This record gives sequence, structure tokens and C-alpha cells, in this order.
Amino acid sequence: MLKNIPNIINPELLKILSEMGHGDEIVIVDGNFPGASHANNLIRADGHSVCQLLDATLTLLPLDSYSIHQAILMEVTKGDPYVPEVWDEFKNIVVKHESCNNKFTQIERFEFYERAKKAYAIVQTSDKALYANIILIKGVL
Repeated sequence: MLKNIPNIINPELLKILSEMGHGDEIVIVDGNFPGASHANNLIRADGHSVCQLLDATLTLLPLDSYSIHQAILMEVTKGDPYVPEVWDEFKNIVVKHESCNNKFTQIERFEFYERAKKAYAIVQTSDKALYANIILIKGVL
């Protein structure tokens, strides 16, 4: 047992976060994301939401203050009227942990998929929220 590590961070995720270097990316995704077919390293986090994992992850992971954007969201598909309410929660969580001036950007769905394939790891939740996918870029301490 270790102190001060959120219970939601399982040993596999802790290992991945420790291995990552400056500029490496980790993707936290909802239950609809094709994680198994896109991940170099897939960590299952069934029973948890993306917001829960994001909050716990950012207690340990510094974001890259040197990047133009520290967090990347999957853009809503053109013509889809859905407004992802979860994005406001994402922004509040990032601001709670980081002073990176809330530097978010959005990229098109298939561009997001391609970037996720190159990420160090994907953390797959069972979250049912739509467009609840976020890429984080690791910084330095």
C-alpha cells in the first residue's frame, strides 16, 4: 500500500504514468471509444467516469506548460447538435490541478483517433457520456 495515491489509480495505470516522459500523451476515454483497437497500452477502468479518472490522474501527472495546448478534446461531428456538458467539468478539473491557463483545443473525430493510436496509453472507462474523450500531454516537475 502507498499513501496519497487515489484508490481509482490501479497499479497498471500508476506504472504507465511513471513511465511516461515529457511530451508523452495519455488518453482517457468513454465507454464508446474503440480503445482496444487503438491502444499501444490499454488500461481498463470499468465502473468509473472520465471525470473521476481525469481528477485522479491530474493529482499525479503534470501537464506540459510548454505545449500550445495541454488537453485535447474530440470535436463534435459536424451537423451533430449535441453539446458535451462534460467538457465544462473537464475544464474545471484541469484548472483545479494546473495553472496552465486552461489551454484546451479540439480536433476532428478521426484526427483524434489517429492521435490516440500514437499515444503512450489509453485509459478506457465505462462512461456513457458522449464525446467524453480527452488527451493529456505530460509535462515536467
